Amino acid sequence: MNTFLIPDWPAPAGIRACVTTRAGGVSLAPFDSFNLGDHVDDDPVAVAHNRQRLTHVFDVQPAWLSQVHGVVVAPATPGQIIEADASWTATPGIACTVMTADCLPALFCDRAGTRVAAAHAGWRGLAAGVLEATAQSLNVEPQDILVWLGPAIGPKAFEVGAEVRDVFMRDLPQSAAAFVPSVNPGRFMADIYELARLRLARCGITAVYGGGFCTVTDSRFYSYRRSPRTGRFASLVWIETSS
Repeated sequence: MNTFLIPDWPAPAGIRACVTTRAGGVSLAPFDSFNLGDHVDDDPVAVAHNRQRLTHVFDVQPAWLSQVHGVVVAPATPGQIIEADASWTATPGIACTVMTADCLPALFCDRAGTRVAAAHAGWRGLAAGVLEATAQSLNVEPQDILVWLGPAIGPKAFEVGAEVRDVFMRDLPQSAAAFVPSVNPGRFMADIYELARLRLARCGITAVYGGGFCTVTDSRFYSYRRSPRTGRFASLVWIETSS
C-alpha cells in the first residue's frame, strides 16, 4: 500500500493524517489497485481486503461514511456506515475518513490536538456549507482550527457551467475570484481550493494548508472526470493513542 503522510500541515503533536494512493492493493482494473470505495462495482472481497490493510498498517479504526454530497456531520463511528459527508471525533485511534475521486477532501484539527474531523466536499456540498458545518462540529474558536485541503480536481481541469458560478456568487460574491472564463463560451474554470479558502475565511479560519494537487492529471489518484468507472482513495485524520 502506498500512502503519503501530509508534509505541509503543522498539526500539533499526536495528530496524524494521510492520503492513500491507488497503488498497493488487490483490486483489478479499472479499479487497480488500492480502491477503498464499496459503491463503484469493484469486487467486494477486494475492497474489504484493501480496507483491512489500511486499518492494519496504521493501527486505526476508520469511520467510513455513505457520502451523499450534503452537509451532515456525524460523530465518527467505526463499524457503522452513516449517511453523512463529514465526521468528527475526540477519541484517539478512530480515523475520520472520507473517500474522493475529484471532490475535495478537507481535514481539520484543533490547535490543542484534542479534536479532528474530515469532510467530503464536491461543489454542491461546498456551496451548501459542509466545510462550515464541519468546523462548527469541533466546538472550538475558528482561530484555533487548522485545515488541510487534500487532492482534488485542479483549476485547469474543473470546467463548470455558469449556473455553478451563480450558486457560489449569490452566497459569497468574493467567489468571483475562483472562476475564470473557459475557452468554451458560457463556461468557467473553477478553483475548488480557492472556493474552500474563501468560505473558511468567512467563518474566521485562515490556517489553511494544502491545495496544490490535481486528481485529473496526477495518476497517483483516482479521478472520476478522467475515467468515470474508477475507484476511490481515502483521506484520514486521527488522534494517536497513548503508548
